[in-house]
Amino acid sequence: MATITPSLYSLASSFIFILILSSTTNASSFPFKEATIKDLQLAFKQNQLTSTQLVEFYIGEIHRLNSVLNGVIEINPDAIYQAKRADYQRKVKASGSLVGLHGIPILLKDNIATKDKLNTTAGSLALFRSVVPRDAGVVVKLRKAGAIILGKASMTEWAAFRSSFMPNGFSARGGQGKNPYVLSADPCGSSSGSAISVAANLVAVSLGTETDGSILCPSNANSVVGIRPTIGLTSRAGVVPISPRQDTVGPICRTVSDAVFVLDAIVGPDYNDHTTKGASQYIPYGGYKQFLKPYGLKGKRLGVVRNPFLISSNKAQSQAFEYHLQTLRRGGAYIVDNLKIANINTTLNPDDSGEAAALLAEFKISINSYLKNLVTSQVRSLAEVIAFNQKFANVEKIKEFGQNIFVAAEATNGIGILEKAAMGNLAKLSKDGFEKVMWDNKLDALVTSGAGISPVLAIGGFPGINVPAGYDYRGAPFGINFGGLKGSEPKLIQIAYGFEQATKIRKPPAFKP
Repeated sequence: MATITPSLYSLASSFIFILILSSTTNASSFPFKEATIKDLQLAFKQNQLTSTQLVEFYIGEIHRLNSVLNGVIEINPDAIYQAKRADYQRKVKASGSLVGLHGIPILLKDNIATKDKLNTTAGSLALFRSVVPRDAGVVVKLRKAGAIILGKASMTEWAAFRSSFMPNGFSARGGQGKNPYVLSADPCGSSSGSAISVAANLVAVSLGTETDGSILCPSNANSVVGIRPTIGLTSRAGVVPISPRQDTVGPICRTVSDAVFVLDAIVGPDYNDHTTKGASQYIPYGGYKQFLKPYGLKGKRLGVVRNPFLISSNKAQSQAFEYHLQTLRRGGAYIVDNLKIANINTTLNPDDSGEAAALLAEFKISINSYLKNLVTSQVRSLAEVIAFNQKFANVEKIKEFGQNIFVAAEATNGIGILEKAAMGNLAKLSKDGFEKVMWDNKLDALVTSGAGISPVLAIGGFPGINVPAGYDYRGAPFGINFGGLKGSEPKLIQIAYGFEQATKIRKPPAFKP
């Protein structure tokens, strides 16, 4: 068997890519960039575009830009085959072939398992060429919806849980991901590649994962929409884990409507993730698309916590936030200003809140289980991953970043007194803090500048949506976040969509130095 190196393209995809590149220039004159799912589906129906042409365009753009952006870690060698199949199904008018995600390419964060020719490595060489037992739960649903798995997006290695010194967006396999707006700006993580690729029009839509901030932060930093769903609303089965208590999978797209279309496709029960059974009670009959209403702000009560979220913002963000509050008011929302979350500084500090202690123990248990269940792998436990990293530190090019989080996690011994106390404290902080503010003030959502609210949402399993909100003096993006109680996605979608339609702030990236 030929040796396969962990580069963007597998050997199997190289030949396909050459053929694709030769035909890309003759593809449809359709305006691919910034096209939404609705735009693409309409073009499919009017025979202005095929899924094959769409995939060819995206692969061409990846070839053109990825050497700079490092947003994509691997392209699916079967993407063209899947596209041709979608085109045939559309031609014969197969059931479901003219709606939703059918024929739409999607990138998956590299910690979301696919049982195909793609790797699933969480950005690490330790998992390169490992074989997963099955598709992740969300991938099963995407395939059922007819989506084309274009490839894997890069990410902060091990979802930023290997080392506290690792830069956002960096992995041994993917290199350093770059913000397409300002290349020197922080792309944030760990779903960096998913946000970078969507922002730069390397793909239509993508999936990310979040334990604490990994969807909201890169969405905020790359001027895209990210939805962090209520815990259990989407299956985590087949996702390289950190914490079953905090992990969630959600869409990262250019518009709220696209993110909602993806959300509709991936929510629901999965017998491989028992949490999804209880969370399915939150899914509204008819799905989430029905809440894409231009007047969704009307009558909503939105709370504002200025300290510390607005205080920590830069001048451009602060000014934009004040302007956006007026936009929300004009849209019919009622603003409850100057609210305070009890013990907010403790909540935001993972060492003080207990989040760090809980995650370390949960990670060791979860990752050992994940590795043990792989069909093929060169590592079978966290201890073996640590040993691999030590042995191949120079090859991985990240010797200087170390693995202090891994070492601390390996030193834990299950969920003991310390960890139970930490989890109890997290539950109390949520109940006395965010939940109390929401209930006492009868809020539909809390609105904050940027993604700093993510720990508050993360420790309680609450949902949040980031929407582009502006750009600073350098041209670097920032967003606005709407967070709510468990199951409040319908309200958050109405609010986010109403805000987006009233502002339409997002613009394509400029690739500034």
